[in-house]
This record gives sequence, C-alpha cells and structure tokens, in this order.
Amino acid sequence: MTADAIWAALDTHRAATAGRPILSLFDDPGRAADFTARLPTAEGDLLIDYSKTAIDAAARGLLLDLIAAAGVAARRDAMLAGEPVNETEGRAVLHTLLRGGAAAGVRADWAADVATTRARLTAFADAVRSGAFAGAGGAFTDVVNIGIGGSDLGPAMAVPALAPYVDGPRAHFVSNVDGAHVADVLRPLDPCRTLAVIVSKTFTTVETMANAAAVRDWLAAGGVAEPAAQMAAVSSAAHRAADWGIPADRVFGFGDYVGGRYSVWGPVGLTLMMAIGPAAFGRFLDGGRDMDRHFAAAPPAGNLPMLLAATGLWHTQVCGYPTRAVLPYDQRLARLPAYLQQLEMESNGKGVAMDGAPLARPSAAVVWGEPGTNAQHAFMQAVHQGTQVVPVEILIARRGHEPHLAHQHRMLAANALAQAEALMRGRSFETARAMLAARGVATADLDRQARHRVFPGNRPSVVIAYPMLTPYMLGVLLALCEHRVFVEGAVLGLNSFDQWGVELGKELALSLEPMLAGADDPARDGSTRALAAWLGG
Repeated sequence: MTADAIWAALDTHRAATAGRPILSLFDDPGRAADFTARLPTAEGDLLIDYSKTAIDAAARGLLLDLIAAAGVAARRDAMLAGEPVNETEGRAVLHTLLRGGAAAGVRADWAADVATTRARLTAFADAVRSGAFAGAGGAFTDVVNIGIGGSDLGPAMAVPALAPYVDGPRAHFVSNVDGAHVADVLRPLDPCRTLAVIVSKTFTTVETMANAAAVRDWLAAGGVAEPAAQMAAVSSAAHRAADWGIPADRVFGFGDYVGGRYSVWGPVGLTLMMAIGPAAFGRFLDGGRDMDRHFAAAPPAGNLPMLLAATGLWHTQVCGYPTRAVLPYDQRLARLPAYLQQLEMESNGKGVAMDGAPLARPSAAVVWGEPGTNAQHAFMQAVHQGTQVVPVEILIARRGHEPHLAHQHRMLAANALAQAEALMRGRSFETARAMLAARGVATADLDRQARHRVFPGNRPSVVIAYPMLTPYMLGVLLALCEHRVFVEGAVLGLNSFDQWGVELGKELALSLEPMLAGADDPARDGSTRALAAWLGG
C-alpha cells in the first residue's frame, strides 16, 4: 500500500476501535509481553511498555507499514552516511558522529576533526579539574555555561541528571537575556575562581553575547585583571572569540552538520565533561553510540526508536491528541521535559513538507511535563478527569543511587505504575457510588458526589524503564529520543533539522529596540507601538 492508503487504513481502524476500552486488550494474556519492547544494553535491559495504549496488533502492523512506506530506513541510512538530509540548508546531519563509530561513507576529514576536537576537550577538562588551568584565585570551583537553546538545554539537563557522578567544579547555566538570570547565577560565586564558557556557534547569538558581556564585566569588577584569561568558547567563529581575547587553544568548534539541539555530545557538552570527568562523559557517548547501532540495524518490529515513534504517530496524527506529557519519575531528570520540548517541537513543529506543500496531518505534539510525583499534585487532575485526552510517557529507573532510601524508591515506582494503571482503568459511576455508599454518604447526595469521583479511564500511557540513571543510560535514552523524532519527521515528510520558526521573532526584536529607547515607527501596529512606549518610558 502507499503511505496515503495506510493513513486511510489507520483512520478506519481507529474509528472502528475508538470505543474499545484499553483494559479489554488485556483479555489476551500475552498482551503485556507482546507490547513491551526490550533492548539488552551494556548495563541491563531497556524496556518500553506500550501495552496501555489502544494500539493493537493490526494498528501496530499498519504503523510499521507506514514507516516502511515512508522510506524511513533509506533516509536513516542517508543521515548516518553523512548525506545532506537537511535539504533546506544543504547540510549533512551527523550528531551521531560526535558519539563515535562513524558509518561507512562519512567523510574521513569530518571523523578526524571530531576525534581531534574530543581530544582537545578532554585535555582542557582535565586541566580545569586538576587545577593545572586555574583562575586568578586558584583552581576553578565554578563554571558558568553561557548559551541558549541547544547551547544550554542539553548540558543544563544532563549535569543535574548525573549529579551522583559530578566530582568537578560546580556547573551553573545562564541562558535568558533577562538580567535577573545572570545576576542571580553570579551573585554567590567568586569571580577569581570562576570559569566562563561562552557557547555560541556563530559567536553572535544576541542573548548569549549580552550575558557574556555581563559576565566579563563581573569578572573585571571582581578583581580579574584579564577576564578573557578565565573564558573559553564553544564556537566555530574562532576569529570572533579572538576579538574577545580568547585564544584559539580555548575555542572548540564543530561542523555545520550538528544542529544545536543535537549538540550535547560534542563541544557543547564541555561543561558536562568538566563536571563529571572525561571518563564518565565517554560512557555517555557509549550509550548514545549503542542506541545508534541498534537504530541502524534492528528490524522495525524490534527497533525501539521506530516503535516509540509509532506510538507518537498513533496518538498525535491518528487519534488527534494535540499534547503529550512526559513524566520522569526521576527527580534528576527534572529538566528532561524542557529538553524534549526543543528536541521535538523545534524539529517537527513545521507546517510544510519537504517539497513545500502543506502537511496533510498535524505535526509535532506539544510536549510538556514535570517530574513525578510532583506532577500528581499539580496537573494530573486534568489528565485524569479533564476533557482532553493527554497521552503520558513515564520514565522510571529500576534502582536509585541511594540504597539507604530504597523504600522511597519503591514508593516512587509504585506511584509511577499507579498513574499508568489509573489512567487506563479509570473508575465507573457505579463503583464510585458504591464506594461512597459504603462510607455512609447520604442517599440524597449520593449520585452528585459519585459523579465527581468518576475517572473516565481509557487514557493511554507508555512506560520507559531502565536499570539506573548512569552516564551510559542517559546516553541511551537521549539517542532513543533523537531517533524517535527523526522517524516521526520522516514519516510526516518534513525536515526535522532546520528551525526557521525561531527567526522572525528574533528579527523583529532587533528592530524594536530603538522604539523602546524612544523612537517611533508609524508602520507598526497600534498595540506594539503603545506597549513599546509604555515599557520604554
């Protein structure tokens, strides 16, 4: 069948089964096993349990047929080989190269450059960690990462995620151009023992350079005679970094084949490397590389990124659910939902296909979330009893890093499983009424009170379970999410690797600055002019 015919078949199947309770699928005793994908890794099995969704064998077969009909395998192979799959910018897409194990066909000079840069990063990180490279007041105690978007979200998520492995300088992150952010981060730090890492591929990102200038001024005011002596740059514009006084041996670049939101694996991960050390960073890369190998070789029916993408396509493009909640039952993954927001929504939040035609289906879901169990005491009320169905993805480790608090990890796991079960099972009016009657609620008020305690149920969830959150396993999980986004984008026929949608607002912001300083622009709309006059007054 053609892709269009498969989409139509999926729509028909969904219409025919929409009223079927997910719970009824467990009448098949093999349901849980058949709809759990398992990947053996170097640190134990990674599980994706999608049995608590409405996907049945027929739907799964159609979704895998769709992935095949969309040519995902060929597009994947082209990406891994370094072909210019980012067609609107004429670029290769090789964040996988940063993880090692270059695929056949990748340019040898690119692979050599990645290896050379990694060796330089390792040497620099070791020098900072050992105190061989120090500040005006001695060994660096703190590192401030100055970046935004992909230059911030990856390391800002990964450093707290790997807190048990942090044995280097304390890492801090400044991204927002709001002066409150940089001021609050710098206030408790010692300028003479703080290293600043400016992360901007072009060294022109407006927010980043404004914050970098603020940090430079803070270093100077704090007694650092040469602020550039306590700065490093992650940038491909070494000449601009040199204008700041940052020498070439402290500038770490990467090719235009690595997009910002896919860049934590290379120089953008420098702050992470300094925090956890090059050896642990190497294990992080190992995890990503192992997932790359699985994605490249596993057949679709056992390919975890393809199966996870299939659940996303089913929920968003077939069922029409516009959002997806990501709930890491792992406090150290608190920043993962924000990281995935950019990964998915900047990658696949498009309105046109590769040929410029409007998309026939919705594009990226709105991704949001918070760690469990905090989420349960915030927005899960709406997820359980609200009028919109929100697919939920739960992440949970088999073990935590705190054996003396193992009882709390059991509580955490129990809550994670309970949420998934409650979303699926729900509670009927009859059950709620009987429960209240047993508690002695007056008969006259019984029906009204019972209706408030009904849970519609039949709400889908996916559980992603892993042995323990280690550098290696974080690498596995992030690469899984990257490849999932790639598969969804390829099926939808869009380019997951450009981001033109961020440009217009940035352009308009630059042109609005004079208005905030008192100038007027009669060509602007009345609302913008009035607000600019008030805010600039």
